[in-house]
Parts: sequence; C-alpha cells; structure tokens
Amino acid sequence: MSTTVSQLDKVKEGPWSGGKSPWNLEYGKIMMWFFLVSDAFTFSAFLIYYGAQKYAQPTWIDADKIFQSIPGIAESGQPLVFVGIMTFILIMSSVTMVLAVEAGHRNSKHEVVKWMLWTILGGLMFVGCQAIEWSHLHHQGFWFGRNPATGLTDPNAIVEALQPYFTKDISYTAALQFSNLFFTITGFHGFHVSIGILLNIIVLCMTLNNTFEHRGSYLMIEKVGLYWHFVDLVWVFVFTFFYLI
Repeated sequence: MSTTVSQLDKVKEGPWSGGKSPWNLEYGKIMMWFFLVSDAFTFSAFLIYYGAQKYAQPTWIDADKIFQSIPGIAESGQPLVFVGIMTFILIMSSVTMVLAVEAGHRNSKHEVVKWMLWTILGGLMFVGCQAIEWSHLHHQGFWFGRNPATGLTDPNAIVEALQPYFTKDISYTAALQFSNLFFTITGFHGFHVSIGILLNIIVLCMTLNNTFEHRGSYLMIEKVGLYWHFVDLVWVFVFTFFYLI
C-alpha cells in the first residue's frame, strides 16, 4: 500500500483546514439545543398571541398603573420597581451560572458548589417574588377568568373598578384578556424556572457526591446552564411584552 501523501491531504492538515468540526458536539448538548429551540416556539406563540390580542383591542391596561407597588413596602407610586428587582435577580443568577460552568471547565469542585448555590438562591428568590406579585394582583381582583370588575352589573361600578388600571378608555374585555394571558404566560415561565431550580439542585448534589470528579468532566453543568440561560432570555421578552410595551 502506498504511503505517499497527496498535496490535497497536506492542505487538509494545514492551518486553513477549517478547524474543529461544528458537528463535533456531545449528544446531550445537541438534545438540549433541540429542546430549547422547540420550547422557544412555544413561548413565541404565547407572546405573539398576547401581542395580537393587545393590538386588536381599542384600549389596554397600562403597565405603569397595574405594576406600581412594592408588596409589603409601598402600595403605589413605584411603577415597575418590583419587577425590575425580580429581573435583576434572575439576570444575576445567570451570571453565577456562567461562573459555575467556567469553574467546571477548570474542575474546581469548590467553586462549582459555591456558584451553583448562588444560582439556586437567585432562582428561589425570583420565584418567591413572582408568587408575591401574583398574590398582590389576586388581592386586587385579577386572576384566571377574572378582573376587578367581574361580577359587577352596574356600568358605573365596572368603570370605577377598572379606572385605576387604564389611561384612556376602559374595556372589561381587555382587562379580562390581560388577566388571563398574564397569569398563563408568567405562570408557564415560572414553571420553567422551578424546573431549572430542581435541575440545579440535582446537579449540585451530584457535584457534592463527586459524580463529576469520577467522570472527569463537569459537562452536565454546561447542559443545565444552557437551560438556565434560556429561561433568563425568555424572561427578557416576557418582561418587554407585559411591562414595557
């Protein structure tokens, strides 16, 4: 058999050969990406439907008026402050997840444990804040299939109940649609965050049990990190649609 190396083979082995193949990925990471892409379509459908309903109505609830309290501190006059705190907490948990992944690449168990604990704490704080916000809105009369004017028959009473949440014209239908979609979409996102917290706890326990030390790789941290960053990214869009636009 000839061992002569052709010029073409020499080119392939040279500095212009193209580097590492983009398809040379671990199976679990590819499956995680497939799942995240499919989940992105679900969230996109929810948010597109919300936008369609909002702009199909002649009027809509003003976010600055409905989200102007800090539960337990101020009942009004602080528009979007509480949700801003929630968003900051979730973004910072994404930062700590990045640090956990980076520590995993260096096989630093101690640092992985530290940053995973901070990530889990951030997730729990976010879900807790969301539960407080839900409770506050429920106390105001918003819930699935309900708004503050539900059950009222007098037109003047309906206007009076919804007046604090509208800037221009008042619409019972718009208030009901907002209520349904807000709790559905933020609830769906909160469910994803809760699943992420559970995954992070499982990975943390595996780290403490030296599972990844025995495997010689902390790749699982990176897989869970992909999911966590996705959850954070989705919240940016949910925040924009419900609180800013």
